[in-house]
Amino acid sequence: MSAELNTLAEKTTELSHHLYPLISDLGLILMTAGVAILIFKKIKQPLVLGYLIAGFLAGPHFTLFPTVKEVGNVEVWAEIGVIILLFSLGLEFSFKKLMKVGGTASVTAGVQIVSMIVIGYLVGWFLGWSQIDSIFLGAMLSMSSTTIILRAFDELGVKTQKFAGVVFGTLIIEDIVAILLMVLLATISVSQNFSGVALMESSLKLIFFLILWFLAGIFLIPTLLKKVKPLLNDETLLIVSLALCLMMVMLATSAGFSPALGAFIMGSIIAETTKAEQIEHIIKPVKDLFGAVFFVSVGMLINIDTLKEYAIPVVIITLVTIVGKALSTAGGALLSGQPLKQSVQAGMSLAQIGEFSFIIATLGMTLGVISDFLYPIIVAVSAITTFTTPFMIKKSVPTYLALQKIIPQNFQDRIEQYSSNTEGIKTTSNWKLYIQANVLHIVLHSVIIIGIAIMASKFLKPMADTVWEKLFFCLLSIVIAGPILWALGLQKVGKKPLDEIKKDRKYKTPVIIMLVFRMLLAAFFIGFIINLFFAPLITFILLIALLVVMFLFPKKLQQLYLKIASRFIENLNSRERSEAVRNKSSLTPWDGHMTTFEIAQESALAGRTLLELKLRETLGINIAIIKRGELTINVPTRHERLFPKDVVYVIGTDEQIAMFEHYLNANNLSSIEDNDIILQKIELNNEYFIGKTIRETEMRDKIRSIVAGIERDGKRIINPESDFVLKQGDILWLIGDQKQIEALIK
Repeated sequence: MSAELNTLAEKTTELSHHLYPLISDLGLILMTAGVAILIFKKIKQPLVLGYLIAGFLAGPHFTLFPTVKEVGNVEVWAEIGVIILLFSLGLEFSFKKLMKVGGTASVTAGVQIVSMIVIGYLVGWFLGWSQIDSIFLGAMLSMSSTTIILRAFDELGVKTQKFAGVVFGTLIIEDIVAILLMVLLATISVSQNFSGVALMESSLKLIFFLILWFLAGIFLIPTLLKKVKPLLNDETLLIVSLALCLMMVMLATSAGFSPALGAFIMGSIIAETTKAEQIEHIIKPVKDLFGAVFFVSVGMLINIDTLKEYAIPVVIITLVTIVGKALSTAGGALLSGQPLKQSVQAGMSLAQIGEFSFIIATLGMTLGVISDFLYPIIVAVSAITTFTTPFMIKKSVPTYLALQKIIPQNFQDRIEQYSSNTEGIKTTSNWKLYIQANVLHIVLHSVIIIGIAIMASKFLKPMADTVWEKLFFCLLSIVIAGPILWALGLQKVGKKPLDEIKKDRKYKTPVIIMLVFRMLLAAFFIGFIINLFFAPLITFILLIALLVVMFLFPKKLQQLYLKIASRFIENLNSRERSEAVRNKSSLTPWDGHMTTFEIAQESALAGRTLLELKLRETLGINIAIIKRGELTINVPTRHERLFPKDVVYVIGTDEQIAMFEHYLNANNLSSIEDNDIILQKIELNNEYFIGKTIRETEMRDKIRSIVAGIERDGKRIINPESDFVLKQGDILWLIGDQKQIEALIK
């Protein structure tokens, strides 16, 4: 018995030795991070900087404080942090947002990313760095920081201005390009092959799996969440969403991609569901925890000696980042048709690097292909540009005004004309629309069929030993792919442009060629699946037989396909329908645009009609839409009332919308919740209040106070009526916000 107890004690001691460094290191990281972010919260600086400094203080390069004992444990936590961080970014992303950002954000992001990759590579070459270091530098400089920009926009109150839409759209494009870059950089790093063929293969492989996972995910995940909806509370939804995230991480890893890609893809799939906002809310504490660990691990790599040695490269890269990103983004926005003012504002807002730059640097360090000095240099550049971002945003309008004085008027007129003409280009030929529809149809259905073939080859083929088993699994694969094969070969595509094309007598030959090509492609895929199980001769015989069957029973296949397609479309549009998203919010080249605001639960506007508020007369804005739960009120009448939680779609200029935002905040009764509520006695000497009724003084609205009692000629009146007329010498007992009452007394 004693021997067993001794053995158990030894195992417990051994386990405690393994756990102690892990727990102590995590405790040290969180303790240091907690102190740092409290300080940075107090001085109103981005928390990311606090995490970086906390990492430096807890890291091996700073010895005045206790340091982590097992860096490997921290790296594991950091990898989990990257997965959770990318999953959260995916929840905010969604592929439908990518399709909606339009040409403006796409062109702006494209010009900026390509320019900064080239500039970063040239800077690395100029500094004498290796080719792989230069490539990674260019990739890191091409990414802006969503976290820093959102924080700066909130603090400066410019989130609702027109240029902010361009910035957010550009950030969406940058997110997906960052994922593509990570895959391409991993390919380059592993193979050390810079040939176009290898990059093309990696790109095509990535695009194939992105399409396949997205189509399968949209079809399956929303359906799953609907089926188990009665069982989902915050706890179960958190577990299910994280399980889905890690499942996609495993799929991505098995396909040869990074775990971060899988997490991002699953986040973007869930972003299309009606549960996206709830998941985003409940996942936030987990993201904050592991995100903090990740950024702290980044800060641990900061080495002061290295920064001193590479001080000149830090200065050069910082200047290149600020100037290069401002100019390239502004140039891209101008090229996309944005006015000069919005282009300058967007360019100066995106002049920094952040989270994805760290993730790309982490990839390089994990693969062991970049030099040790590159990571701390990027961290230093990010820290500097984080501090300069609010300054750059503030100076964007003065910079625009200065450019107006410098740029010749005729050139400014050309920019405005180009912006107007670009916005006006809406027409596309019917042939182009028809070809685009067919190409998209072919690509999507081909990816699904190839995916089914891969699954059949990997899971069904190994189980088929006899001829009859092969025949069974072969037919099973064809049956599963049947509706998709029918749609690929025979489904009508691009009906509207085709109807217009039919008015031309010469339409038949190209349309027939397209149809024949699709039918041959479908036949090829059928033969390809059969050939997985049988020799070429048997494949040919079975192919002919199956084609005959498909032509004899097309309606059954059509019904199955339409059922599948309708389910997919329903899942894809479920969140959009629930939110009634309106995309056409721009009035380019005018300064007007549409943005949304939510009426707060405690807003003083709640319950009042648009006629009573007189928003158009006083602020110059129009409310175009009111979204109330599942109800959407388009072009509301002046007798329509606003209610708590209403989402209003407001049209106006930047200045008018800023005034409306201030108006909303001023009428938000919850704004005094954090202040001291007091009962204060004051003697009425203010001429403004003398001779007016309590209602006319608007005390409740202007100073958030109510008159609880009045003393007049030695008599006390409790809760006087609102039509009570005030006189000089009255003593008022006010209940309300201490600061505002004290301001009234003064």
